[in-house]
Amino acid sequence: MRIARFTTKGGEPQFGVVMGDLDGYGQLSEDATVVALQGDPLFSGVNITDQVHKFDDVKLLAPVIPRSKVVAVARNYAKHAAELGNEVPEEPLFFIKPNTAVCGPDDAIQRPAGVEDLHYEGELAIVIGRICRDVPVEKVKDVIYGMTVANDVTARDVQRRLKHFSQAKGYDTFCPLGPWIETEVEPEQLAAGVRIQTFLNGDVVQDGSTKDLVHDIPKLIAHISSVMTLLPGDVILTGTPEGVGPMEPGDEIEIFVEGLGALTNKVAQR
Repeated sequence: MRIARFTTKGGEPQFGVVMGDLDGYGQLSEDATVVALQGDPLFSGVNITDQVHKFDDVKLLAPVIPRSKVVAVARNYAKHAAELGNEVPEEPLFFIKPNTAVCGPDDAIQRPAGVEDLHYEGELAIVIGRICRDVPVEKVKDVIYGMTVANDVTARDVQRRLKHFSQAKGYDTFCPLGPWIETEVEPEQLAAGVRIQTFLNGDVVQDGSTKDLVHDIPKLIAHISSVMTLLPGDVILTGTPEGVGPMEPGDEIEIFVEGLGALTNKVAQR
């Protein structure tokens, strides 16, 4: 099931189920629709209404605004760690992005004044569905609500200068999420390999697979939940494959995750 958050012209944000066939490029069929839901399905379940919208008539928003936190995992692909001159961490290395960094499909990624080296990082994201702590590896799928696509936008020059992650990755709009949450992807599928691609102005710049994760999804959630309580709507960014690089105002960046869809944003100067 694809859970989206959307608006119609003049309407308030609401949740819906996206109906329609998804092709191998993450594009929906022309007859796709969005069936509106009552309430937030994370907290009240999937309560379908009689409101049906053509997909082309709605504007998609970030499918979730974490009420607590975005937890992002660093250096979780060996080749990405190497391309930036870093060692692969023995245990998951993670940091926090504020929920104010979240934006949605087609929203502008805003490059702040003073940032000269703005990078894309295409990633698979996990959405947590229930409050949890100290989750055993074998119970991880019980706490996953679904999965979506993310771009862990990074001010690489700020990261080099300050030697830490929070400011470089925490600016407003530095966490695009979308286009929706897919609730029926199992961790076992990810272990077998789900393709992640990033396109910069139509050219492939990242092409990786979740089978190359250093620390897999169950281990990530077990480890993070041993450190901090995870709440419904929290988002975990699982790491980026090799091929990260700069993007400039006017560029279009698209992140595609096999079976989930594509997330597209343009870059603008703030």
